[in-house]
Amino acid sequence: MTEQSAPYISHPRVMVLGLCPGKPGEPPFRILEIDGQVVGSATSITDVLEAAASHGITIHDLDDPDMVRFVGGDKYTWTLH
Repeated sequence: MTEQSAPYISHPRVMVLGLCPGKPGEPPFRILEIDGQVVGSATSITDVLEAAASHGITIHDLDDPDMVRFVGGDKYTWTLH
């Protein structure tokens, strides 16, 4: 009999949600959550890093799923196609 373990699911401190269309004349944006709370929006990866830093979080690796998770796109998804 083999034991099955549950898959590891990380709970990162920073969540970058899917792309939202901006108002006419404004760029699209992504909602930011830090520690489970919506803290604002981002129009670039720089905004994500600045928001994290303002909450005392230094992100060294944007590909670390324990630190940051991108939902509905990746770290390069900032425009509507």
